[in-house]
Amino acid sequence: MVKIIMHGCNGHMGQVISGLVEKDPDAEIVAGIDIADQGKNSYPVFTDMDACQTEADAIIDFSSAKAVDALLDYSVKRQIPVVLCTTGLSEEQLAKVERASEKVAVLRSANMSLGINTLLKLIQDAAKVLAAAGFDMEIVERHHKLKLDAPSGTALALADSLNEAMDNQYHYVYDRSQRREQRDAKEIGISAVRGGTIVGDHEIIFAGPDEVIEFKHTAYSKAVFGKGAVEAAKFLAGKPAGKYDMSDVING
Repeated sequence: MVKIIMHGCNGHMGQVISGLVEKDPDAEIVAGIDIADQGKNSYPVFTDMDACQTEADAIIDFSSAKAVDALLDYSVKRQIPVVLCTTGLSEEQLAKVERASEKVAVLRSANMSLGINTLLKLIQDAAKVLAAAGFDMEIVERHHKLKLDAPSGTALALADSLNEAMDNQYHYVYDRSQRREQRDAKEIGISAVRGGTIVGDHEIIFAGPDEVIEFKHTAYSKAVFGKGAVEAAKFLAGKPAGKYDMSDVING
């Protein structure tokens, strides 16, 4: 049984993860940390992080960037591995993540979905065969109309995965509206669609002479990210200091 502290327990993802863990025989949330105790959780909630001295195997963080610095200090001090799911970290914070990983296990990934992280591996195998044979590579991502950044971090991670498979020979093109020229053989096109309530949709297209191969991942709810975070916590429990990502979880 992996004992988990949920940091940001009252937020949307904190509640999603709480619900998932309740049904998981191999995990238990033993404490929560948030700015207020709203009395809606079955576990104790601490508004003062340092007051939480509950024994745990891992921390799952879905909070805000401004809370991450204190969390990393807490994780190092108590020597509890942390699954860091909060996005939008500054360069200074990313440097702090690096320093923390020298003292405790830290897992951070662009996307916590098990499906996306399996896809990252699959498209590398495909690129080594298809791109090497002259197929063009394109990525189309779709998200809800409230999403501010474009392209998504996941789309960039997919592009980086393709590029890595091809020895980083490719460059990225985000907009062709101002270009009047033929497509470069060494480009990866990345297109962003925003509308409605689309949770997340990523499509990778390998377009070659007279044939097209497509890989697609669709998230129907944010629960897929919560499931990945729980599996990451199980993986991280007992791990030595170091920096980990979801590829480590997938590879077991």
